[in-house]
Amino acid sequence: MNKTRVLTGITTTGTPHLGNYVGAIKPAIAASQDPNVQSFYFLADLHALIKCQDPKRVQESRLEIAATWLALGLDTDNAIFYRQSDIPEIPELTWMLSCVCAKGLMNRAHAYKAAVADNETAGSPDPDKGITMGLFGYPVLMAADILMFNAHKVPVGRDQIQHIEMARDIGGRFNHLYKGQFFTQPEAVVDDKVEVLNGLDGRKMSKSYNNTIPLFVSEKKLQKLVRKIKTNSLEPGEPKDPDTCTLFQIYSAFASAEDTADLRREYENGIGWGVAKDRVFEYLNAHLREPRERYQALMEDPGHIEQVLAKGAERARAEAAPFMDRLREAAGLGRFV
Repeated sequence: MNKTRVLTGITTTGTPHLGNYVGAIKPAIAASQDPNVQSFYFLADLHALIKCQDPKRVQESRLEIAATWLALGLDTDNAIFYRQSDIPEIPELTWMLSCVCAKGLMNRAHAYKAAVADNETAGSPDPDKGITMGLFGYPVLMAADILMFNAHKVPVGRDQIQHIEMARDIGGRFNHLYKGQFFTQPEAVVDDKVEVLNGLDGRKMSKSYNNTIPLFVSEKKLQKLVRKIKTNSLEPGEPKDPDTCTLFQIYSAFASAEDTADLRREYENGIGWGVAKDRVFEYLNAHLREPRERYQALMEDPGHIEQVLAKGAERARAEAAPFMDRLREAAGLGRFV
């Protein structure tokens, strides 16, 4: 049976937070346990260099993210879990794809256009000020990530759909030029049911807003952060609207339907904000206690994480290396004998 191939990259520039867990990690880990799906999950550390030139932060983030996914139950026997930088065939394929990719396609990339617009707004005489070739060309690297393993489906947010369309365009161009069906046409998968959590200040939880709740902070720190979540000035006894409340949103993302319905009734009955925050903290802490312990143990044993990633890279390269041989042959870069 040919399994559906699903590929997800995790950029290694930050510390995983509750929003990452609900929006990406939880559904991905469930998919990793599906025997009908061949999942590819990778630490996108080459992508990280576009935004972050702090070697210590990139190294820490790679370790934290790998430990987080493993602590939360990623099935690395079924899914292939690897570091992007451990697969040398990916940058090689990036170059080959760059040689068939139209520059005009990259000119239309959202991130590049946004950076140019920022320069123009700031009155810079150079619209490309501060823009690296990494930022300009990273959709080609993303295309190589996807096309290397001929992924059928790529779960993304709406803002990333363009990159999947670019991967289809670039892969199709290569197929046409070199007269073969080398690359599958990948499909963007946008799950509108995936929740986007709000952060401490009520805006979308994001490290760029500095309003996140990291997944595996200590119990004491978690309690402190939950108490900082912004609420309105309604007094205890006054009915409150759970559907406009960040506290309730976070709770319902983790709690059962029954527990969520119970808290909704308490909102209608005028629960005090202090009591509500204690309830959310206690629920989160109970949910995260065991994964937090596994995470701490993994962080203290980086050698084990290294072994898991090395095994994943070996499995990934078992596919990538012979495929690159085929692509080199197609492009005229094969061996003479």
